[in-house]
Amino acid sequence: MAKTRKQKEVIIDSLNQKVQNMKAAVIVDYKGMKVKDITVLRKNLRAQNVDFNVAKTTLLRIAFKNHNIEIDESLLKQPVAVAFAMGDEVAPAKEIDKFAKTNEAIQVLGGILEGKQIDAAAVKRLAALPSREQLYGQLVGTIAAPISGFVNVLAGNLRGLVNVLNAYKDQKEA
Repeated sequence: MAKTRKQKEVIIDSLNQKVQNMKAAVIVDYKGMKVKDITVLRKNLRAQNVDFNVAKTTLLRIAFKNHNIEIDESLLKQPVAVAFAMGDEVAPAKEIDKFAKTNEAIQVLGGILEGKQIDAAAVKRLAALPSREQLYGQLVGTIAAPISGFVNVLAGNLRGLVNVLNAYKDQKEA
């Protein structure tokens, strides 16, 4: 069923808002996926603050063009779905990569990061990155390591002093 011009304008407005607010996006070929699988993927992505949309490629082109995002025409030749990341830039890549391991029908075509198009290999590399929480943990561990080393050095000096004093006490008693 063809959409009226008014309906298309509403869809473009929605896409414009998503493109404007996104931190990253992953473009996928969903051909062959079952509706129940798309529903599961949508639910998993929504939990990560990622909006998954199936839209006409012409409307996507217009939304990307409105925000000066150059997108390769070959990427939008077939029907696609776009996962717009509103929070963590890596979340859609990670979630779609995890989903693709159990569902071969979905195929990553590329993505958008910092307003520039990236290829499918770059999206795959993004998916391999540790999560933001893991990176914070590593940073805290890196910052804490010298401090704990310093504490151990100070404790070692105190232990050495106690040992010397005990030896001196033992020598006096003998």
